[in-house]
Parts: sequence; C-alpha cells; structure tokens
Amino acid sequence: MGTREDIVRAVTAGREAGERGDRPTVCPYPRESILRRAWIRGYAETHPVRDRAE
Repeated sequence: MGTREDIVRAVTAGREAGERGDRPTVCPYPRESILRRAWIRGYAETHPVRDRAE
C-alpha cells in the first residue's frame, strides 16, 4: 500500500493525463496496486460519465 503522499501524486498524475487527453492505458501502475486505483480516480475526474437514459 502506498503512503498518502504517493496516493495524492497518483491522483494528480491521473488527472493530468486525462486533461492532456491521454488514454487510460498509459497508467504506470500495476493492476494490483492501490496507486493504480488512485490514478484512475484522478483520470475519471476529467471524464464524467454521462447518463445513458437520455
């Protein structure tokens, strides 16, 4: 498990990747890592889910 500082860095890096338009596959963390989840959380902030019922 990463430290809080590592998690914040991962969220920030994910957000920056999303803002640049990078694909989610560029995540540098392994599948089992909590840092991957944090990175994806940051990435997802820049790509809101639309309601499909519209």
